[in-house]
Amino acid sequence: MHYLDYLVASHHFGPPLGLASVCSAHPLVIEAALRHGLTQPQPVLIEATCNQVNQFGGYTGHTPADFACFVQQIAARLGFPGERLMLGGDHLGPLPWAGEPAQSAMQKAADLVHACVQAGFNKIHLDCSMPLGGERDLPLKVIAERTAILAEIAETTLREARNSYPEFRIPNSEFRIPNSEFRISNPDLRYVIGSEVPPAGGAKAGETHLAVTAPEAAAETLELTRRAFQGRGLDSAWERVRALVVQPGVEFGDETVHEYNRQASSGLARFIETVPGLVYEAHSTDYQTRAALRALVEDHFGILKVGPGLTFALREAVFALAEMETALVAGATSQIRAVLEAAMLANPVHWQKHYSGLPERQKFARAYSFSDRIRYYWSQPAVQAAFDTLLHNLGRQPLPLTLISQFLPRQYEQIRAGKLKNHPRELLLGRVTDVLEDYAFACRAK
Repeated sequence: MHYLDYLVASHHFGPPLGLASVCSAHPLVIEAALRHGLTQPQPVLIEATCNQVNQFGGYTGHTPADFACFVQQIAARLGFPGERLMLGGDHLGPLPWAGEPAQSAMQKAADLVHACVQAGFNKIHLDCSMPLGGERDLPLKVIAERTAILAEIAETTLREARNSYPEFRIPNSEFRIPNSEFRISNPDLRYVIGSEVPPAGGAKAGETHLAVTAPEAAAETLELTRRAFQGRGLDSAWERVRALVVQPGVEFGDETVHEYNRQASSGLARFIETVPGLVYEAHSTDYQTRAALRALVEDHFGILKVGPGLTFALREAVFALAEMETALVAGATSQIRAVLEAAMLANPVHWQKHYSGLPERQKFARAYSFSDRIRYYWSQPAVQAAFDTLLHNLGRQPLPLTLISQFLPRQYEQIRAGKLKNHPRELLLGRVTDVLEDYAFACRAK
């Protein structure tokens, strides 16, 4: 049985389970998730968004095959069992090419889905909710039909990509799939549909209220998508749709967090209980409290996505190490905070549209915002060099416990309890694990 089948069944027949979806391409975040996963009973789900990873490399420079290999190499180094690793594609669809005409944007979306299935991704979130090429109002029926087109791509890739044809065309489809060597670790696909979430990067500045999805809207999305799947002969694929993305009223801005309100989402919880084989997937659950995360799971949000919250925790630990470096190192230091700031100013594309206000306000946000746009810059050569210097300067001998207590008090307690090694890299991993533990608490059966 696919774990998502088991998870969904728990919401209809027993104590509800949850699964954290780690949506990050940072190697230390992925390592922390897999190390933590070795101590947990459920699989580890690592996901990549269409902007992070796509056939053109995305902002990480990784194609789906590259990303799968990258994650699998970390797992192999840690001794993490391959059968407990799930790879997911998040918001797979035409979002990166939304400014192009619908035909070309959907062709690129089809190529992306093909590449993800080929690379071994087995949890596929299909998202065609965005207008394309100047479209204004996008009817739900069109969204459903485009979603079904991409599901057909996924199913056909899985079934026929071993063929030796230079390329093949899906019957009755306008989209072509290039053939290449077929590599997949688990051919058993499960689907997620829907996308009632704010744009990537967090809530808009000053936004104080989020509209919770109405149960009637969720029902309409499911019905129209079911018809679109069945219209293309995808009855079997529809039976493997396991989650619907809706808006439960959780989000975060630069300095604010929209807390989960169970009463506002009670109608959604009651509705999904009437739909066999389905749970909800909640996006942007970063920074919710343990209690709120647990309430989400109990209300049938079986999949909890988290990304910026993990790299935010990592950034906190890096800044803490930088303070320790200043206190300990007499010679040249890494200057990692200054290097990060210079990298962000030199290439503002990843933060400029998200951080508004006066220059000093933007500077504060670049370092401390919950939306954590700083996560786009860790792999830049100058930043990576400064990071390596930081770890070298602090890793030659155990750090003074007094400094760890000052700047990373939870890790201080873990070291004193014998649960964490006194080494800068372990402190970084430990801080990310703090967040993962909140999700583990929420996702366990009660």
